Amino acid sequence: MAPRRPAGADAFPTPKVEPSGTRQSESGPLYAALDLGTNSCRMLIARPTGSQFQVIDSFSKPVQLGHGLEASGRLSRASMSRTVHALQVCRRKLETHNVKHMRLVATEACRRARNSRDFMRMIRRDTGLPIEIIGAEEEARLAVISCAPLVNQRTDQLLVVDIGGGSTELVWIDLSEVDPRERSRAIMKLGNGFSSSQSDGARVVDWISVPLGVATLRDQFADVMDDAGRFALMSWYFEEMLADFAPYAAGAPDRGFQIIGTSGTVTTVAASHLGLKRYDRTKVDGLTMTTAQIDAVIQRYLALGPEGRRADPRIGRERHALIMSGAAILQTLMRIWPTRRLSVADRGLREGLLYAQMVRDGAITDDELNGVT
Repeated sequence: MAPRRPAGADAFPTPKVEPSGTRQSESGPLYAALDLGTNSCRMLIARPTGSQFQVIDSFSKPVQLGHGLEASGRLSRASMSRTVHALQVCRRKLETHNVKHMRLVATEACRRARNSRDFMRMIRRDTGLPIEIIGAEEEARLAVISCAPLVNQRTDQLLVVDIGGGSTELVWIDLSEVDPRERSRAIMKLGNGFSSSQSDGARVVDWISVPLGVATLRDQFADVMDDAGRFALMSWYFEEMLADFAPYAAGAPDRGFQIIGTSGTVTTVAASHLGLKRYDRTKVDGLTMTTAQIDAVIQRYLALGPEGRRADPRIGRERHALIMSGAAILQTLMRIWPTRRLSVADRGLREGLLYAQMVRDGAITDDELNGVT
């Protein structure tokens, strides 16, 4: 496909996002959202505040639930044990904060594993937590609505990309028939389903869940010793998996196009670009990066090599083994749909779960969406 540079993809203004972190609960009901993915177990506890929410407590641990899944088709005993220990920490946090409203979900690893039912029973027995396995479409919808506050009013065509541990979700949304002032709200309505009749004019052109994320793509090429060669193969293989995605052949529109990327890969690349010695969500969430800036970071990662990446504090000891597979996915997407900018979202499935619960209960309003605190 011949690259095309969109004429109107100028810089998008960064929305104001207030700091997040563990805070003392003041009043009002608390909500929890837990995302049990292929690589990590992550939870947020938050309180609704107007049209937003305030994070009260959080948890994140790399449990590597999907380790060995590609080869065996099953979750290993060690992986399940690590995950249960993490979930017991989450249960204690839920009990400490007396959380009554929660949605706790598992994604790709549990969708694919032949022994996932046994694992769900193990979780219920050892933690009492009501974990549910959600489908790929719901996972994609939740990622989309979490990014609604970052959509620019000049965006006619939107691509939301969620790079997970075991899968990557891509959703292409046509907003050209939606009043610019109503676009964030229209995207929030997509949480009810990828149907134009439910979304006030926001039309899902196509969506796809590619069964390759940072962990599963890495595992596909674990036997390739050459670092640069492995990166090129991962990029090629991921692009092959996009053949059935309708916008793949169409390319990027000439103007009014925005890509929002949400994942640890995207936020790590952003933090590296900014040269952060300590990760700061307020500087990363809502940041726009140019393709040249993204490419420069990835080239630095390649120049570092495996040992250099392991020692780089911006990448982190927990992500160094996964960053190049994620970077291969990110660079592939920026090459297929050439654009000058990527909007960085430090938000995703957990935030989508919180939004969906709070909107359903009328705990927050969608009159204005200015970001997540």
